[in-house]
Amino acid sequence: MSDHAGNRLAIEALAELRAALAAHGITLPSLDLHLPSYASSHRTPPLITLGNCNPATARLLAAALGDR
Repeated sequence: MSDHAGNRLAIEALAELRAALAAHGITLPSLDLHLPSYASSHRTPPLITLGNCNPATARLLAAALGDR
C-alpha cells in the first residue's frame, strides 16, 4: 500500500462507509477501492467502487438514505 495521503483518505472513507452501511444492516459485497485508480500515478484520492447489489439491498440503501 502506498503512503500517499490520498490513498489513506480513500481507505478511511471506505471504512467509514462500510461501518455506516453496516449500522443499517446493509452489506455491499463489491464495496472496495477502485483498483485502477488506486494503482494510478495520479495524486488524487482513489475512487471507491460501490458495486452491485440485489433489489432487497437497494431498498435498504434507499430507506437508509431517506432517513436523513
